[in-house]
Amino acid sequence: MDRLDEYIQQGIHGPREINPDERRKFLGTLRERVVVVLTKSQVREPGTYKEVEDLMQKNRQATLFLNGNMNYSYLSDYIKLANKVGNKFSLSTNKEHDSDLGLVLAYDHAINIEDIYISKQEKTEQKKKEEHNENSVIRFLKNYFRKVIK
Repeated sequence: MDRLDEYIQQGIHGPREINPDERRKFLGTLRERVVVVLTKSQVREPGTYKEVEDLMQKNRQATLFLNGNMNYSYLSDYIKLANKVGNKFSLSTNKEHDSDLGLVLAYDHAINIEDIYISKQEKTEQKKKEEHNENSVIRFLKNYFRKVIK
């Protein structure tokens, strides 16, 4: 009867999945297959991450999973990048669970990379440099106009 119950349960709920919570988090794949991930907020940043582009070029057989619950305008740069580099891509949409990840680059087999997260720090440092340069220009102009007005 145990096999009959299992058969009935699969008919009602669908086939059993290995690690369903992990698959929901990693946009349909398993953690052991992942090369790199970006959070949704990182994907929303303008442009693409250079680190992701480099990893896509080094791992052309990997598939790029994008969070289909996000606005297409945020995903389009990464879709263009996947087409340019030659990676397959897939939009992963789960109406019942919305992952905090926006992008997952993964293989169809285990590779077990330890550090798959890219910190926002690299992008933040570039923005700080731009702000510093902007502030320098503003200070220069203020000082210049103070001297001219006097």
